[in-house]
Amino acid sequence: MLRYLLPLGAFMAMAVFLAMGLSRDPRAVPSAMIDKPAPPIDLPLLQASGERLDVQSLRGQVWLLNVWASWCGPCRDELPVLREVAQRHGLPLYGLNYKDKPQDARDWLARNGNPFIASASDTDGRVGIEYGVYGVPETFVIDGAGRIRYKQLGLITPDIWRTRIQPVIEGLR
Repeated sequence: MLRYLLPLGAFMAMAVFLAMGLSRDPRAVPSAMIDKPAPPIDLPLLQASGERLDVQSLRGQVWLLNVWASWCGPCRDELPVLREVAQRHGLPLYGLNYKDKPQDARDWLARNGNPFIASASDTDGRVGIEYGVYGVPETFVIDGAGRIRYKQLGLITPDIWRTRIQPVIEGLR
């Protein structure tokens, strides 16, 4: 009898852990970077040859870093929301073009519109790794002290902006 209870108990324990895992929001992946200083970017800008993106110059203001790529369909889908956020809320929006060919990225911005003040080219993905990027799109809210305060996995919809990101930004201003 005991020989059957032990495997049954182990199976039940695994089933409970599986059920707990399946009930979680897959977009709610915790980020080890929350409340930590934003890593330096210091990468070349896509549309200004010879210039580099220096996040230290952004100290004193709340800003967004959107990680995107020309090969990313959801990145195109979130462009209208990003454009509206930057214009309506006066929020500085910077891009990090992730694991992409610079010419492909420039062509994509020309075709789809460029909501960014500037966008850095992270062709090998090293800066993305320092930020803990899982994929694209991802967006980071960075405070005036240069600390990451929020990370959005996946595209930003109007509802996500209104219910998740905007309250964080308003709390930081």
